[in-house]
Amino acid sequence: MKKIKALFIFAVLFSGAAVAQDKPLHEVYSMMIWNFTRYVQWPDNNESGEFVIAVVGNANVYNTLNSWYVGKPRGSKTYVVKKYNSAAEITGNIHVVFIDKTKSGEFENVNNKVKGKGTLVVTDKNGLGARGSSINFTTVDNKLKFELNQQGVESANLKVSGSLTSLAILI
Repeated sequence: MKKIKALFIFAVLFSGAAVAQDKPLHEVYSMMIWNFTRYVQWPDNNESGEFVIAVVGNANVYNTLNSWYVGKPRGSKTYVVKKYNSAAEITGNIHVVFIDKTKSGEFENVNNKVKGKGTLVVTDKNGLGARGSSINFTTVDNKLKFELNQQGVESANLKVSGSLTSLAILI
């Protein structure tokens, strides 16, 4: 029953994102990135401290995540959002990194820098899901969807809930 309830809530949240195309895209991305964090298990899940979401590029996504989620609890952790312009700036433990399509040239460098460190890599440019991004936003029939690269998730030492997997385009 708990699994059905979680799937229903998740489906409503993400179908809302697909329907909410009248909202600015950065708000939809921000909401979806935050929802991804609720359905992924990190190796350090039970430790306290910061749960870091990094944004490479896109100041609007950064600002929205920062204003909506910073300081909110995630288990024993607290959400923190950091902004970077390139892979060279990335330091420390990052749980999620969103690479905006305007910074897709940084994908390989960012992905190599966080590989195996328990970082969910989220992108929004066609082809990056197949190249190793854990989650890649894509548009199908004018609706925002997401691809899930199971190998990318496994190589990051993460576990994704079946609820999230069932809503994704698997690659």
